[in-house]
Order: sequence, then structure tokens, then C-alpha cells
Amino acid sequence: MAGRIEDYALIGDMQTAALVCRDGTADWLCLPRFDSHAAFAGLLGTEEHGFWRVGPAHPSGAAPPPADRRRYRGDSLVLESEWDTPRGTVRVIDFMPPREGAPQLIRIVEGVSGRVPMRSALRMRFSYGRVVPWVHKVGDRTVAVAGPDSVWLDTSADTFGKDLTTYSDFTVSPGERVAFTISWQPSHREPPALPDPEGSLAATEGFWREWVEHCTYHGPYRDAVIRSLITLKALTYAPTGGIVAAPTTSLPEEIGGVRNWDYRYTWLRDAAITLSSLLRTGYREEARAWREWLLRAVAGDPENLQIMYGIAGERELGEAELPWLPGYENSTPVRVGNGAADQLQLDVYGEVTEALHLAHMTGLARNDYASVLQLRLIGYLEDHWNEPDEGIWEVRGPRRHFVHSKVMAWVAVDRTIKLIESGDVDGPLERWRELRDDIHRDVCEKGYDKERNTFTQSYGSKELDASLLLIPQMGFLPPDDKRVIGTIEAIQRELSTPDGFVLRYPTAGEEAGVDGLEGDEGAFLACSFWLADDLAMIGRVEEARDLFEKLLGLRNDLGLLAEEWDPRLQRQVGNFPQAFSHVPLIDTALRLTASGGFGG
Repeated sequence: MAGRIEDYALIGDMQTAALVCRDGTADWLCLPRFDSHAAFAGLLGTEEHGFWRVGPAHPSGAAPPPADRRRYRGDSLVLESEWDTPRGTVRVIDFMPPREGAPQLIRIVEGVSGRVPMRSALRMRFSYGRVVPWVHKVGDRTVAVAGPDSVWLDTSADTFGKDLTTYSDFTVSPGERVAFTISWQPSHREPPALPDPEGSLAATEGFWREWVEHCTYHGPYRDAVIRSLITLKALTYAPTGGIVAAPTTSLPEEIGGVRNWDYRYTWLRDAAITLSSLLRTGYREEARAWREWLLRAVAGDPENLQIMYGIAGERELGEAELPWLPGYENSTPVRVGNGAADQLQLDVYGEVTEALHLAHMTGLARNDYASVLQLRLIGYLEDHWNEPDEGIWEVRGPRRHFVHSKVMAWVAVDRTIKLIESGDVDGPLERWRELRDDIHRDVCEKGYDKERNTFTQSYGSKELDASLLLIPQMGFLPPDDKRVIGTIEAIQRELSTPDGFVLRYPTAGEEAGVDGLEGDEGAFLACSFWLADDLAMIGRVEEARDLFEKLLGLRNDLGLLAEEWDPRLQRQVGNFPQAFSHVPLIDTALRLTASGGFGG
């Protein structure tokens, strides 16, 4: 069985990523891209579906125990795991070098004390664990081939095959290092170049050290912010600038449930808020790359804006189920692709426009087509803002007039008006000012429950929705407006867990809820950070700081967060690590620092 979600560490090369468990097992790796088929899919099944374990050898051949210690090397994605055994202490260094050629996963075993017997067990399974490759020797190298894929194993240690697995048994003494490298290559091409593990390690550490130096945040929680920024950078597909929501698929929002989705794509919403956090912390190059990705993805068709695209701008993300995988802790179905790509979500127009506005305000070099795109997006909204949609949470029930969607339509118009007022573009200023007023009036009249003094999830509904917490953050209403304060307090009463974390909206257990799905889910971490933001904005800074620090306490020992927190099981759930959790962590830290919400 795979480990708990929080037992995993992320390593990656900004084109794909691997998850490595505490016991030294890499249970998830897609090659060569985030959205490629997995070569290690043990995370969603069993060891039969692919894994690579490196750790102290057990006489019975059993898996090693969890490492006694692990950490990232400084501000990097280089993972170190250490075991104290009866025979001594050993360290395994795992990383993926930012690539120029073939993608590589490198594992260096280093003796610390004593003489420690070690074992490497590599079981390649292509196509999400379904395809057993042909494994054979080519000189001193071992290669696994199936269809279009080949993975090459290079090591100085002796290897042998048994039970369709490649093993290596060896012993390390103090200061001795034994390296293992796997490299992916299209099977029809020449073998990849021989790896240089030590040189790659030095280059990888240098890359991350240099990147982190650009961070402009130096507040009290800099370590947490830096780890989140590194995670966001790792989720960026370097060749195009697209940003994946998470590097995994089908990690469940409810253990044993059906809320299992593929997040290895670029949601405009997630990518836009990621961009804003990067800009606020000094990373303009990433912002420029994302803007270029957006312009290519949307191209000449902004009227048919999708809510998500492939990492290179692909539009077809057809959803399918993989019945041969039993799912993470039997949470089925396992899905690849995402049918929500075809939904109408009017809020994305606001998120994209807000991101373009922020890029403009922070001095990113002007791009004329970006301004043209913004105008065309508003031209579309002008005719469609008053239609029902599926909303920010991608409900699979009937479309509704979601309040958050209308608020973000207002944001799109408001930011475009500001662009016109700056003199950088021309547009129908008076007409769009009237449009902005119309949307605002519509939301306040139809999305607000006067009796309960709160905005609601959709027009005419009684349900609440945590996305309403964004109303003051987007400037739709000022923080001291009684309707804003009433909404915050209503969400605290009706959508908070006993620990003070926030649910997205009510679910209905065994019956289909407002989202059209059965089952429940955990507290949504992004929404919980939003609540901390709002509390700070209305002057309840001490309460905001307490909630923020409780949220920081949910991170795993490496500072990583999944999508949600299960308050009943007291564990992380959902895809991991999740950009939509790390972005608001950064934003809340910045807000609390600016408001004096931290001591010291």
C-alpha cells in the first residue's frame, strides 16, 4: 500500500515530477511530462503497477522502515533521507536535474557511519502500470522498452533481474557513494548520454540557490513562503510556462470516495493566482512566460475560452477511467483527462484579467496582444455575464447563477476600465462603466440574503460558499461593509470545522449535493487561507494569525500541502502538492506581514 499523502516528498525538473515516500519508494513518476503516462503508478495501485525503492536492505527482503530523518537541502528540491540501522547510518539523496536533454531521476546512496547493506528495487511499468516492458542489458546499461518508451538505468553497482524487477544489493561505508540514474528516451532514438550524477547534483543545487535569491519577501515566515515558491516553480512546465495544478491524478478528496480528478493540467484560475503570487515576490520572468503561454493557448479564439488547457496549450483533455488501477486506498475511479475542460466558468475571465492587470501594474513589459485579448474577453462578457455557469468548483450538476462568477465578471470589467483609464488602450469606457455598475447591482440584489446578512452561493439559494470570501479581496466591496462582515461570520458558523478550517460548500453524503456528486470532502485549504486573509482585512488580525499558524501546522515535515485536510481522519487528502494551497499561503503571509500581524 502507498504511504499517506503527507508521507511523500516532491522532486522534479520543471517538466515532470516524482513523489518519494518516507521509506525511500518513488511511487509516482510520469515520463517525459507531467501529463504523460505514469511509469511508476504504485501510488494509485500496488507495487505491481511500478515503483523504485532505495533503502537499507532487510534480511527477509521486506521494504525498509521509514527514514529516521529527511529534509530538503537548503532552499532546493534536493531531498535527503537518512536511516539509522543496527549496522550504521546511511543517506539517500534524490533529485531530478533541470533538464537540457533526457529527463533523469538520480538517487545517490551515501554511507554516513558503519557498513550498511542496501537494496535498490526498480519495477518499471508503463502506461499507468498496465504494460510490462522488455528489460535487457546494452553493455553496462540496463534498458526497459515498451512501445514508444524506453528507460535506461545506469549505476556502478551490480544488478540482477528477479520477478520482473531489477535489483541491486550492495554495501556502503562512511564517505562511499553509489549512484543510480534512470533516464527516459523515446524508444526509437539513440540511447541517452551517460549521466554525471555528481555534476548534476552540484548544478541542481546551484540552480535552486540562484533562483531563490530573487525572492523579495523577507518577512517572519520566509521559510514557509520560500518552500511554497519552490513548489510552484516545480509545478511550472519550463518549455511553455504553463503551470499544473498538481503533479498527480486521482488522489481522493475523500478516502474511499469518488471525488478523484486529474490535476496535471493548467487551470487558468490556478495559474493566474500563481502568477500573482510570483509577481508579488519578485518573479517577473515566470509571469512573462505564463502570459506568453496564455496568449498562445487562447490564440485567436477568446470567445471560446476554456477553464483549463494542456501544459503546452492543448484543448482536448478527454476524461477516461483506468479500471486496472484499484485507486489510492481503494478510492475509485482513477481518472485521467478532465471533462471539466468543457464547462462554462465565467469567473476565469476575472482571474485572467486580474493577472494581466497585475502584470501591467508591476511593470511587466507591455504586450499589445495581451491588451487586445483583455478587450475581447470583456466584449464576450458583455453579452454573457448574466448567464448561469458551473462556477469556480466545477459542479457537475445544473448550471446556476453563482455569486462568485458574477463578482469575478465584475472584476474583469473593472480591471479593463482601469487599463483604458491609464491611456494604454482605447475602449468604450462609459458603456463598460455602466456594465460594471449593472453587474454590481445585480449581485447585491439577487445574491444577498438580507435576513441572514450574507451573500449566498447562487442567486436565490440558501447555501453558503467559501468563494464569497474573495469579495473584499477583489475589491467588490470594502472590508468594513456590513454585508462583507456578515458573510465572513456566516461562513465561520456554517462552513467551518471544529478546528476552524473551511469547507468549500455543503455536501450531502450519500445523496447528490449541490455539486451533483455523492460523498463528502475535507476542509479546503485555499478557502481556509482566504478566511485568514479576510479576518486580517476586517481588523481581527490576532485571529487571522492564529488560523494561519494552524494552517502552517498542517503541512508535512517538508512544508508541502495537498488540496484538502480531512478533519475526521486528521490527514491530508486530494492531489499533492497543490498549487491552489501554496499560493494563498504566500498571499496570507504577505498580507499579515504588511498588516503587522506577525511579531518579531
